[in-house]
Amino acid sequence: MKKVVWILAFVLLEFTVYAQQINSNDEKEILQVLEDQRIAWNKGDITEYMKGYWNSDSLMFIGKNGIRYGWNETLNAYKKGYPNKEAMGFLEFAVIKLEFFSSNSAFMIGKWKLTRTIDNIAGYFTLVWEKIKNQWIIVADHSS
Repeated sequence: MKKVVWILAFVLLEFTVYAQQINSNDEKEILQVLEDQRIAWNKGDITEYMKGYWNSDSLMFIGKNGIRYGWNETLNAYKKGYPNKEAMGFLEFAVIKLEFFSSNSAFMIGKWKLTRTIDNIAGYFTLVWEKIKNQWIIVADHSS
């Protein structure tokens, strides 16, 4: 019985050390990327907004029209769907959940809202984040 208690204590200690490795700075960095995207969008700068995404052909974006792969494809789709500031409107995000899978990967669920003169639209998003070259970026996005 003593042996089981020691093993459980060791496992708990290891988990605590791992949890401390994912510190509040990681959460702050991810939330800052999201805030930088919101600011860029509200300035009408889609290219700057895209800096929050992985600049790779492997970036995955899932929307109402299906799955799209690649940073350039996603950029072009945004530019086509939102050709001017009026179409882009004012963007707001609300994070519902941010969960870390490891010290280099995280999962986020949230809400988005666009307030525009032509209409208002809103929905939900699911983002997969990875820390690549010491920078948190979105590697997969499902927005609807």
